[in-house]
Amino acid sequence: MLDIKILGPGCANCKQLEELTRNCAEELGVPTRIEKVTDYADILTYDILSTPGLVVNGKVVSSGRIPAPGSITAWLQEAAAAGG
Repeated sequence: MLDIKILGPGCANCKQLEELTRNCAEELGVPTRIEKVTDYADILTYDILSTPGLVVNGKVVSSGRIPAPGSITAWLQEAAAAGG
């Protein structure tokens, strides 16, 4: 199971990133657990400069932008292949 975290205060971009990530995971058929991290102290532990942030299995794969669905899919596939 992939452990995915969406980092951000809950703004429109954060919600869009969450929706895109859920859709990509569903298309891949990969079991995931998606958590929204909204506490700034928790977000800062991931060493990102701006939100939204996307963390897959503890690794920050994107921050400060909404990545293309193809990129999200590739990150999820890579994490699943690595044993996520």
